[in-house]
Amino acid sequence: MEMKHNYLVIEGNIGAGKTSLATMLAEEFNARLILEEFADNPFLAKFYENQDRYSFPVELSFLSERYSQLKREFQAQDLFAQIVSDYFVGKCQIFARNNLNHDEYNLFLKMYEIVESNCPKPDILVYLYLSVDRLQANIKKRGRAFEQKITDEYLENIQQQYLEFIRQHKEMRILVIDTANLDFVNNKEDYERIKNVILSDYDHGVHRIEM
Repeated sequence: MEMKHNYLVIEGNIGAGKTSLATMLAEEFNARLILEEFADNPFLAKFYENQDRYSFPVELSFLSERYSQLKREFQAQDLFAQIVSDYFVGKCQIFARNNLNHDEYNLFLKMYEIVESNCPKPDILVYLYLSVDRLQANIKKRGRAFEQKITDEYLENIQQQYLEFIRQHKEMRILVIDTANLDFVNNKEDYERIKNVILSDYDHGVHRIEM
């Protein structure tokens, strides 16, 4: 099976496994891999300690970093290169809508719309859906210190913002895959199943798949 998408994005909530799946697909198909560069963000750990104070700087810094990375990667790409990424620029709006107050969000949105209009659109967006308890289990398993205080409520709110974004963007080609019964990292058969689903042909619109 060949990868039919020139620009494939794997998305999901915190702990959904998007980086793992994107990496596996890119390696198999020899595609250019774009992973979100969040480790050096100076505001992220502070945000989880004090969200009211650091929401705006963390969202603004992520917007800048994601745009700069995507611009750099797409300018450097081979004309015929295929790209797999573990994020898309639309997540900036999703997290900002959840984390910012009304005035901050309206200001952020003006900047986001400029950035978004200059970013490439994915051929297909795959959203990995997991319940909050499974997300928390994955977060604790990978052990990033700054993530350990993330609450169930925060994860649920982010999940709802993603799903609302998806409902509002039916002009895109979007897969929502419930991965509750899959372990695509450790089980080759599960990986093959989800890969085959992602690489099938889809019309534009939202396609919900339980596996």
